[in-house]
Amino acid sequence: MAQKFVIGIDYGTDSVRSLIVNASTGKEVATSVFNYPRWKEGKFSDPSKNQFRQHPLDYLEGLEVTVRETLKQVSDDIRSNIAGISIDTTGSTPVAVNREGTPLSLTPGFEGDPDAMFILWKDHTAVKEADEINKHAKTWGGVDYTKYEGGIYSSEWFWAKILHILRRNERIRNAAFSWVEHCDWITGVLAGNINPLTVIRSRCAAGHKAMWHEEWGGLPSEEFLVRLDPLLKGLRDRLYSKTYAVDYKVGDLTEEWKKKLGLTGNVAIGAAAFDAHLGAVGGEIKPFYLSKVMGTSTCDMMVSQLQEGEEKLIRGICGQVDGSIVPGMLGLEAGQSAFGDIYAWFRDVIYQPAGKIITGAQYLNSENRDRLLSDLYESIIPLLSEEAERIPPSESAPVALDWMNGRRTPDANQNLKGAITGLTLGSTAPVIFRALVEATAFGAKMIIDRFINEGVRIDGVIALGGVAKKSPFVMQVVCDVLNMPILVVRSEQTCALGAAMAAAVVADIYPDIETAQQKMGSGFEKEYHPDPGNAEKYKVLFQKYKQMGVFIEGITA
Repeated sequence: MAQKFVIGIDYGTDSVRSLIVNASTGKEVATSVFNYPRWKEGKFSDPSKNQFRQHPLDYLEGLEVTVRETLKQVSDDIRSNIAGISIDTTGSTPVAVNREGTPLSLTPGFEGDPDAMFILWKDHTAVKEADEINKHAKTWGGVDYTKYEGGIYSSEWFWAKILHILRRNERIRNAAFSWVEHCDWITGVLAGNINPLTVIRSRCAAGHKAMWHEEWGGLPSEEFLVRLDPLLKGLRDRLYSKTYAVDYKVGDLTEEWKKKLGLTGNVAIGAAAFDAHLGAVGGEIKPFYLSKVMGTSTCDMMVSQLQEGEEKLIRGICGQVDGSIVPGMLGLEAGQSAFGDIYAWFRDVIYQPAGKIITGAQYLNSENRDRLLSDLYESIIPLLSEEAERIPPSESAPVALDWMNGRRTPDANQNLKGAITGLTLGSTAPVIFRALVEATAFGAKMIIDRFINEGVRIDGVIALGGVAKKSPFVMQVVCDVLNMPILVVRSEQTCALGAAMAAAVVADIYPDIETAQQKMGSGFEKEYHPDPGNAEKYKVLFQKYKQMGVFIEGITA
């Protein structure tokens, strides 16, 4: 019998990656990455306003290019035995669609309107709306629809973003029939159903970001939404009530997309999820282990066995949803709004004046100027890491607060800002960089402590993502601050691998996600262990971090 292969497709913040995996062995046989061209040019985004939007053509072009490129790398035998495709995306990343389910940005008159684009997860233009939702949920006199979302709704999520756009853009308000998450739309494209009334909706997206729960029969009630703002009247009926976990088969790949991608035969399409959740699957998450997806931001995942009638509410996290990670288990999500983004911000602060000086240097020819600019940009973080690693942790060192992009967990508050204290005339760039790295580690510890204080047992930490793979310095600092071992997943593309595992289930190769994990998991390449001396010093610095957080939150309020 011929071996079966599956494709996992991972839509990240900057690019999309497709991965072909041997479903029998878990071997990753081909991969391709496509950087979003419009996003790279900065189109439709305005960082000064925390506005981050992406064009659907970036997604569609990336899908076609990466799958075709991976298929070019493999034999005819593999190409003819692709059995399933599953997808993960960022989220919450919704878009306004017309009655047919087409994003408005793909319709005449809206081609260049940022509000007609997908609203990326990191877009924080809806802070005011999130604040209103939180107040309304606690005071309207009915069910608190945020209770399974950690009790606090975020500007990064579905309803806040929709309400913000409806209020500010009359043209979108009049043209939008419904709204669809990126993960649901792109899956619907492949399966041939993007009708907003019937497209398959992700349990992961709905439960963690849209206040969906079986307790109240789906989404928040019409009364709750209309009292929040009459502009939401009737929208609930144009959304959904049912949701599906990643072991659900949406349908088969359409003939149109078979031709576009270069595939033949029956190819099952699975219900989608968010990148971090399927990353946790690919990283072989299991009960009582925290899975940390460490990249531009972090997403922290846990699963627990469902106990009949004993669902404990965890304060201040990003939701707890039945089946959002592993079907049949309760999925818990937390995370930090900025992680690697903070290191990138500091790099850009250093690069900006130096880059201007080099660009204006007339004594350099264009080739040398471009090479120097490239070398400078690429070398800043590695050099800072190398020098910061030689600086021992100190109780008198500067302390930073990692809220440059607000705070996701615990207790979401996107109004908050970052800070650095304890600077002197002797504070060098590596000293400040180390303080920033320690701040991101302290933010990670705040999440761990919240879970533990809420009665959730944590036996270990599993790390995946770009930072986990590429920065031993950052990983050791996080390990020392958490004072617990950290396992690093071997796979270079764990989110896509998790999507491939889900594809193997919907293609009937394996009966469930747990079996697919056992058969296809890549294992772990490294384990970090805490340095006891550093861990003790960090206890003092962590207390300073918390004190500064209380102060900054106080003056922000």
